[in-house]
Amino acid sequence: MTAPLNSPRRLRSLRYSSEKMEGTGSWDVIEWSKLDPACWSSSFSNLDCLLESERITFECCGVILINTHEVGTLLLTNFRILFLTEGTRKLVPLGTIPLVAIEKFSKMVLKGQSNRHHHSNKNPPIRLLQVTGKDMRIIVYGFRPGTKQRRAVVDAILKCSNPERVWDLYAFTCDPSKFGNKNPKERLLNEYFRLLGKSSVKGSKNMIEDGSFTLSNDYWRITNLNSNYDLCQTYPFALMVPKSISDEELIQASTFRAKCRLPVISWCHPESGAVIARSSQPLVGLMMNMRSNFDEILVASFCTQLAGHEGAQRKLYIADARPRKNALANGAMGGGSESSSNYLQSEIVFFGIDNIHAMRESFSRLRDYLDMHGTTSSDGTSSFLRHGGWTWSGGNLSSMSASVSLLGESGWLSHIQSILAGVAWIAARVAMESASVLVHCSDGWDRTTQLVSLACLLLDPYYRTFAGFQALVEKDWLAFGHPFSDRIGMTNVCGSGNFELPIQSSSARSYPSSPIQQTSGSAAAQPSSSSHGLNDYSPIFLQWVDCVSQLMRMYPCAFEFSPTFLVDFMDCLLSCRFGNFLCNSEKERQECGISEACECLWAYLTDLRSCSGTSHAHCNPIYDPSKYDGPLLPPAAALAPTLWPQFHLRWACPVEPNAAETEVQCRAMALKYSEMKKEKEEAEKKVDALSSTVESLREELLNERNISRAAKESEERAIQERAVVSKVVQSVGCKVNFTKNGACTVEVGDGPQRCRHSIPQKQSEDSKTDVSESISSSESEQKVCEALCPLLTRGEGTCRWPDAGCCAQMGSQLVGLKANFEAFDKLSIYDSYFTAE
Repeated sequence: MTAPLNSPRRLRSLRYSSEKMEGTGSWDVIEWSKLDPACWSSSFSNLDCLLESERITFECCGVILINTHEVGTLLLTNFRILFLTEGTRKLVPLGTIPLVAIEKFSKMVLKGQSNRHHHSNKNPPIRLLQVTGKDMRIIVYGFRPGTKQRRAVVDAILKCSNPERVWDLYAFTCDPSKFGNKNPKERLLNEYFRLLGKSSVKGSKNMIEDGSFTLSNDYWRITNLNSNYDLCQTYPFALMVPKSISDEELIQASTFRAKCRLPVISWCHPESGAVIARSSQPLVGLMMNMRSNFDEILVASFCTQLAGHEGAQRKLYIADARPRKNALANGAMGGGSESSSNYLQSEIVFFGIDNIHAMRESFSRLRDYLDMHGTTSSDGTSSFLRHGGWTWSGGNLSSMSASVSLLGESGWLSHIQSILAGVAWIAARVAMESASVLVHCSDGWDRTTQLVSLACLLLDPYYRTFAGFQALVEKDWLAFGHPFSDRIGMTNVCGSGNFELPIQSSSARSYPSSPIQQTSGSAAAQPSSSSHGLNDYSPIFLQWVDCVSQLMRMYPCAFEFSPTFLVDFMDCLLSCRFGNFLCNSEKERQECGISEACECLWAYLTDLRSCSGTSHAHCNPIYDPSKYDGPLLPPAAALAPTLWPQFHLRWACPVEPNAAETEVQCRAMALKYSEMKKEKEEAEKKVDALSSTVESLREELLNERNISRAAKESEERAIQERAVVSKVVQSVGCKVNFTKNGACTVEVGDGPQRCRHSIPQKQSEDSKTDVSESISSSESEQKVCEALCPLLTRGEGTCRWPDAGCCAQMGSQLVGLKANFEAFDKLSIYDSYFTAE
């Protein structure tokens, strides 16, 4: 049962105890007189924690962070509140919050009473400032009594956190060159081309300007009908629609849907042809009797023929995200829901998901529950020591039951379960029945976007990667006009918008005490019956990211990114440091020139990962794309959600998220494994290099052996040929002597006519001596004759006794030698003639 609006559980604020509990270190016993202003330093301009273009506009020393009992300096910049500890100037994450991430703040005064530890009858009142963040934390700052520090801080926060124009935000002060934002329209076209099966085509600026992006496949096409946002101001410039529907029919059909958000395709199955389409509610009126033939024809065109079933049409489901009674109630304002009798082959299903106001209140109750029952609450008191010192293990079951009841009464987990159940149903219809599903709520930009994008995440593994997650968010959330400025509470293009930072000033009324904790002092403040009034702030996108984390818990190996990535992603979004999520629609961002003037969140996150690769905290170390390459269809029993520890518990229970510690250990093991794998690869490369070296040396050794064998054979053949030549020459009466160095000495004749002469050695061009060629040449014959003649003058080349008849005698002796040489020249000498030595 939900607590009434103004019950103590719903009016959660500071609940302080002025009694000092043993061992708690309660903040209200701090002796303010011991805080020496002389030790405070005002030189903070060169802090390392300051971002680009971030400048300090106000500083306040001697402030106490009540949550952690730390004394420090509160600095206010043009981007955030910084809290630094005294002395060390260490940044305290809990006390540091971006200005845009502040949902509300309250000025509180704790009226002290007499204390037995002090001689004075009354302690001075403590002035407090409670800051409630959009990221699940509640911060309380304490200021020195008798000063106007708190008033100055409040004035400075109001001035910096509520700019008159969107251009006054911090995001516009940074240089966009470092993290440039490529035209998001090109990325949207690339995603459309991928869905149409034309990934080879890439979007370009010229394509957008001349409207040449109107590609198509057999069933669907891209139209440029909304290129100037004339058809629908909250839809993207390019729409994917059935190929059988003309632009004129689209114009007519748009008039039958709220905000002209006509049914268009968000995702199509690459094989079965089933689609997930989205729109706003039809304008059927109070009597539910208004119809549009163009709208009915457009919706029916999603029911293309089933592949492999000749003549069979696929079924169409119309999923209305609202409760049935809410849909009927909208009929009084001209809205309503479809009738299955008017839309052939269709079935109407209601998911029963509540509206943005219910989600906002549920989120507020969950935040209050976590602050009350966390390890350390915003009042500085441990939840283990509340209500007279009971502990979780102390056996106070009624208190524990009350805590569980408060969590259930917040309704947050029930809302998450309703969304997950609807998403699982849509994914099952598309994957198992090859049916098409049209999803809508009232305006088609809150619950519709949640359901459509989560269904795509389950059906398409591409969206579970870094690049795919970016494409999914840019397509279904940014391009299709989720009003981020209104839902997150930011300044929009028209000025400050509907969101005004709620301030609760002090008054004489006392705050109702908690049923668990009774305080002896009274905290004077206005009760916060509704912190937002009539604005449209609601954590719709945060709820969607929470659903993504639930799916990651069910399928831990199916996502490339980790829960840490989701936390950092949400922090960047809520801080408005980047321009991607400013304004309410694609048209407004184009008018403000966001992509040209602001840094890009996606480029920043990509740059963080580029330094560490897959070992970065944003990467899932157990990601297994080969195992999860198809749709994820979670059963109903697995859809029971739990608190998201990395986000919900990081402020209230900073030591409790064991999942984060396990992830860190897993990441360390993955990093070590990666390093060992690299070492193994390097060792294998060295082994391969050594193996190739050994192989080359082996080949060289074989070549050397072959050369040595050939040389030895040549030597043996030369010796055999020399012996043959010697025998032939000696057979004609000559003696031929060969020395070891290869010189040749020839002796001819005996007695007084004996002649001895050395023939100079000449290098042959051929290593193998050809005996028959060397002894048959006439030139060689003449040279031998000249070398053997004892009467030939060496210098002049003339005979000393021309009349002695020596030449005739020598000539007659050489006649037989010449004849023998000519006969020997006709012989062929082979190795087989010689026997081995």
